[in-house]
Amino acid sequence: MTSTKASTGKSRPAYRCSECGWETGKWVGRCGECQAWGSVAEAAAASGRTPAGPVSAPAVPISQVSVAESAFRSSGVPELDRVLGGGLVPGAAILLAGEPGVGKSTLLLEVAAQTARVGGRTLYVTGEESASQVRLRADRTGGVYDQLYLAAETDLGAVLTHIEEVRPMLVVVDSVQTITAAGVEGVPGGVTQVKEVAAALIRVAKTRNVTMVLIGHVTKDGAIAGPRVLEHLVDVVLGFEGERNSRFRMVRALKNRFGPIDEVGCFDLGSDGIAAVADPTGLFVENHEQQVAGTCVAVTMEGRRPMLAEIQALVTISPSERPRRTTSGVDPARVAMVLAVLQQHCGIRLHTHDVFVSTVGGARLSEPATDLAVAVAIASAHVKKPAPRGIVAIGELGLAGELRRVRDLDQRVSEASRLGFAVAVVPESPAIPWRGDDAGSRGELKVMDVPGVAAALRLLSLQH
Repeated sequence: MTSTKASTGKSRPAYRCSECGWETGKWVGRCGECQAWGSVAEAAAASGRTPAGPVSAPAVPISQVSVAESAFRSSGVPELDRVLGGGLVPGAAILLAGEPGVGKSTLLLEVAAQTARVGGRTLYVTGEESASQVRLRADRTGGVYDQLYLAAETDLGAVLTHIEEVRPMLVVVDSVQTITAAGVEGVPGGVTQVKEVAAALIRVAKTRNVTMVLIGHVTKDGAIAGPRVLEHLVDVVLGFEGERNSRFRMVRALKNRFGPIDEVGCFDLGSDGIAAVADPTGLFVENHEQQVAGTCVAVTMEGRRPMLAEIQALVTISPSERPRRTTSGVDPARVAMVLAVLQQHCGIRLHTHDVFVSTVGGARLSEPATDLAVAVAIASAHVKKPAPRGIVAIGELGLAGELRRVRDLDQRVSEASRLGFAVAVVPESPAIPWRGDDAGSRGELKVMDVPGVAAALRLLSLQH
C-alpha cells in the first residue's frame, strides 16, 4: 500500500532583492547575486490581473507633443553645461556623487547662485550643515542673492513643504542620504530610506517641472552609496573626481538621458570657490627652460576633449636584487608591459634598474594611447638624452612591438598643433586623414607616422 503526501496548497514565501531582483526561498542578510547588504525582503504575492484605471492625460501622437517645456536652460557654469549636454532641463532629476571634500556642495551652491542671479528662484536644502555655515560659504564665493532660498532640513515632509511654499525652478538637496522619510523603516542613508526619499523628490520634480539636483555619497570603492535603483530613477548621474593634493577637479557624466556621456568638465577648486577651466592642458605640461631627459608629452582624450599631459620617467641602477617599478598617475600594468616590449623589441634591458614613471600635475592617464609616450620617456631616461623639443607621442603598443591606431587621432593632432608643438609621432596607417598633405604637415606641426616602437625610438635618436 503506497501513501502519498497531500499537498497543503500553501506556497512557500519567496524573498526578493530590491537591487537586482534575485529570489530565494529564505531570508538572507546579503544578496547572493549582487552581494548587496540588507536588500533582501519578502516579496509581495501576485495580486492577479490589474484592473484598468484612470489616466493622467490622453495619449497623443508623438509629433504633437510639445518640447518647449523641456528646453535646456544654462546652469550659469559653462563647463557643467558641456557635461549635461546643454544645461539644466526642467523636470530633470540629477545625481552628483563624489568623495567627501571634493567640492560637490561648492559646485552646486555656485549653480544655485548663478540661477538666482538671473532671477530664477532657487531652493538649497542642506541636511549636513547649518544654514549659517552655508551662508558663510556663499559670502566667500560671492553667491548671496535674494532669489536663493536656504533651508536646513532632514525631514522629507519638511522639504516637500518648502518646495510647496517657495515654488522654485531649481532645487538642490545636500545630500539625499541625510533626508529621512517618516513612517519608513531604516536608518538615514539606508536602502529603504534612500529609495523612498529619492522617489518622492523625483515625483515632485516631474509633476512641478522643477529641476532636482541631488548630492550623493560614495563608498570607499568609489561606487555611489545606497541602492542601485537610485541611479535608475534619476535622469542624469554625474561623477565628481579629484585628488586631495590637487585643486583640479573633473565632472564626468556616467548617465545622461538628455545628452552624451563622453563629456567631461574641468574645474579649479580654490579658497574663493570653484572656477571653470576651459583649457586644462597647462596644468599637466611643464615649460622647461632647457631640454630634460626622461620626459615626453602624451595626448589623451577625456570624453570628447583632447588634453595634453607630460609623462616623466627616471631610470637608475638598482641596489637590490628586485628592481623597483613605481608609478604615479599611470597604469602600473601597462608600464610593466611597456618595459617588456622595450626589452624584447628594442634591446633596452632594464632588469637591473629601478624605474619610476609619473605624470605632471596629478593627471591620471589610463588610456592605451599614452603607451608610446611612456616608452619614449623611459628610453630617454635610460640613454640620458632628451627627446627633440616640441614632440608629442601618440599610440598604443602591441606585444609584438607594433603601434596600433587610436581613436580621434585627428583631434589629438589638431590640439597639439594649436598648442604650438612641432612634431607628432603617430602610428602608421593608410587611413590617416592628413595623408597626402604637403610633407605630412598639419598646420605648423609635422606628423610622422611609424610602424612600431623601435622605429619611433630610432626616429627620435633614443636607441643605442
